[in-house]
Amino acid sequence: MKIELEQNFLANYNRNSDAVYFTPGRINLIGEHIDYNGGLVMPCAITLGTWVAIASNNDGKFRFKSLNFETRVEVESNKIHNKNGSLWANYPIGIINEFLKDGKEINGFDFLFFGNIPIGSGLSSSASIEIATAFALNDYLNLGYDKLELVKIAKKVENDFIGLNSGIMDQFAVAVGEKDKAIVLDCETLKYKMVDVALGKYSLAIINTNKPRELADSKYNERVAECQEALRLLNEEITLHNLCELNAEKFALHSHLIHDETILNRATHVVKENDRVHLAAKALNNGNLEEFGRLMYASHKSLKELYEVSGDELDAVVDFCLTYDHVIGARMTGAGFGGCAIALLERGYEEDFAKHLTAYYVGKIGYPAAIYISEIGDGPTRL
Repeated sequence: MKIELEQNFLANYNRNSDAVYFTPGRINLIGEHIDYNGGLVMPCAITLGTWVAIASNNDGKFRFKSLNFETRVEVESNKIHNKNGSLWANYPIGIINEFLKDGKEINGFDFLFFGNIPIGSGLSSSASIEIATAFALNDYLNLGYDKLELVKIAKKVENDFIGLNSGIMDQFAVAVGEKDKAIVLDCETLKYKMVDVALGKYSLAIINTNKPRELADSKYNERVAECQEALRLLNEEITLHNLCELNAEKFALHSHLIHDETILNRATHVVKENDRVHLAAKALNNGNLEEFGRLMYASHKSLKELYEVSGDELDAVVDFCLTYDHVIGARMTGAGFGGCAIALLERGYEEDFAKHLTAYYVGKIGYPAAIYISEIGDGPTRL
């Protein structure tokens, strides 16, 4: 891919690139809608991701081209603080804007991106683009940021520039991921530990429902507000900074404060999902993939029934997996409202799984899903 990107850079900009970088996407193995509630999540980097070729220029302009889109975006350096009509370009624009606000000297750059993460699928294509831009500029210009600082800058772009009230998990996962390891991340303290993921005879199947969703335009922000309301009600009797300070047992002692059934369901999911992450880390440490798979199914059931962020497409995938003998666990991954599901699939059954899932899914939904087999990969790197 490096050579192809270099050739395309020359074709688009009539000069050679200076460097090429790769940044992965991510999946969340378990712990969904927890990051903005201050609890534990378990993401990992994947081998799908974003490549970017860069070259500095002296004309005070930032040019952005992606092989995934037709348009090329050009922004004057004194206008980099403004959003652009091409949505995808706002992610690198936002990163550069933050660097400039922080006093870094960046006079102008040409960028060429390519990603093989399905857009709008819940595999963090946006975080991948953000970290790809941030990591590349930080490395090339020796700006001096560490990975955690880059993560925080990317989250600020997502929240303040893009306008999505997301947590820090996506940017963190793509920045610090390691091959064959999951990250158990405390989203309140940002303390984390790496957990070995020994899949053994299983592989990681990623199933894209092909139902795209725009998170900023979805009910994502509504779920954030509902959790904030649950926290407000609980604080009438106890003092909490976030919902995940409670485990299921302690939550049961105070849940009477929440009279609205919808708000109660949201909080119940968050508390129990956070508990599931603890159990999932224990299962992986013990090499108990069957227990881990059971927790994946339980997570999906909660996201479907209590948090209501699944949908017919995601449910169809998981329902099929429940009937397929060579899958031991499956769930939606990401924020939901479409996007992707993941499954632990026995190796050697990839073609059979794809064939039978496709037939089932088309029968239920009317069009096919896309199926990928991925490994757990490393974080960003210069190629």
